[in-house]
Amino acid sequence: MEFPIRPALARAVPTLPTGPGWSYEVKVDGHRMILRRTGDGVICYSRTGRTVTSHWMDLAVPAMGLPAGTTLAVIWHGGRIDFGAVQARAASSLDRSRALAARLPASFVAFDILAHPEHGGTTLAARPYTERRAVLVEVLADVGPSLQAVLVTSDRSTALEWYEALQPQGVEGIVAKPSGSAYPFGSRAVWCVDCTIWWTVLKRSTWGD
Repeated sequence: MEFPIRPALARAVPTLPTGPGWSYEVKVDGHRMILRRTGDGVICYSRTGRTVTSHWMDLAVPAMGLPAGTTLAVIWHGGRIDFGAVQARAASSLDRSRALAARLPASFVAFDILAHPEHGGTTLAARPYTERRAVLVEVLADVGPSLQAVLVTSDRSTALEWYEALQPQGVEGIVAKPSGSAYPFGSRAVWCVDCTIWWTVLKRSTWGD
């Protein structure tokens, strides 16, 4: 696996997919980052591949025991996700980012894990999503609230209920993934009847009943 990786991208589709074999995640508004645990420390990359570790040390420090994973960085402010605060941190100077971290600590909401030394190393990314999800939950179980796994369910109705209930906290949609899919590096596949659906983000205005 070459770093920085090419993260998977989401594409809006007209209806929320139904039927067996789907996993539904809440989509939170945040700053997309790739976190890599090396032998010497932790490196955080932006979606474009820029190293941004120094701006997110409040996340890198608790991640010292973790393997590489794809994550979202979010900041909670007043009981909800504050995307403006995330953007301000990402665009600030190093000294300013440290001051912002002390005032409004960030959280990682991890939605996938791509490598783990006890689960096949970098070949983990090629295994089914449900297997990667199990490893992710195991890895983050004892870390604490600064690093957490995104909410996921295999029940479409539950996913819709989550969206309705969690909008005030900053949830902006639902991501639907085929449960048996490998991680699609750099892909933005289209959902249609005759092709594999890799990665789909649904906005509320496009959902069917």
